[in-house]
Amino acid sequence: MKVLLIGATGQLGGDLLRNNPGHEITAPGREQLDLARQGEAARLIAQLRPEAVINCAAFHNVPKCEEEPAQAFLVNCVAVRELAAACAAHGARLVTFSSDYVFGGPRSEPWREDDRPFPLQVYGITRLAGEHAALATAPEHAVVIRTCGLYGRSGARSKGGNFVDGRVADARAGKRIEMACEQIVAPTSTDDLSRAVFALLQARALTPGIYHLVNEGGCSWYEFTREIVRLAGGKAEVVPVDRGGRTGSMRRPLYSVLANTKARALGVTLRPWREALADYVRAKYPDTA
Repeated sequence: MKVLLIGATGQLGGDLLRNNPGHEITAPGREQLDLARQGEAARLIAQLRPEAVINCAAFHNVPKCEEEPAQAFLVNCVAVRELAAACAAHGARLVTFSSDYVFGGPRSEPWREDDRPFPLQVYGITRLAGEHAALATAPEHAVVIRTCGLYGRSGARSKGGNFVDGRVADARAGKRIEMACEQIVAPTSTDDLSRAVFALLQARALTPGIYHLVNEGGCSWYEFTREIVRLAGGKAEVVPVDRGGRTGSMRRPLYSVLANTKARALGVTLRPWREALADYVRAKYPDTA
């Protein structure tokens, strides 16, 4: 398949390149394609005529979205609509990503694809708007993948790395780590996610719409951190803190575990989060094995 990959320098984009099962992938850098510059994506798609466009680019620094809502909407919604229109015009499949942050209501069991969204902050609102933009603009071509708590080899530029690497460093330094115990998530390895994305694309019964792809199971950030520290062999003290799901005045979902309902029906599954995390730590920090 001829694929245009947008955002290849990020965590997920990097693992999509590494785990490419044999597609012909074009991965322009930001100097060649910046989604914030309107018209560039449409021109590139018209020029390359890809069979699929995978969009990993996003404005995903959650607190910063509160400060720069216009930029967040531009990247997470307006640019996605442009991509969808170009894909529809040229008959290409669009795969774009969304977030567990589209949910925010009370919950105690994993969210399914057809559950009603309820975003609590600008980031979640822009992601939900991007979902609607993609599906309304290219209803026969768009696949929206919601995921959660990503960590990968490349790290997230806008966040200064990834959560796991930060906690490994804390563990090795013997720091006291205060971590939220009230937010329940499904931390997901981009290595696993990237493989699942390709498997989903190759599924014969794939239809346009929303799919959830996360490592199986759920945990609090506190539980996740304790497991990272254990795997890293550090002596750090991990202290549970209940912040009520807030960062200042900004609210985060208290429960945002996703159910891989539709993907599983197509035979696409991901491992439990503990297995994926253990593999990540062993591979990146072999001295911990």
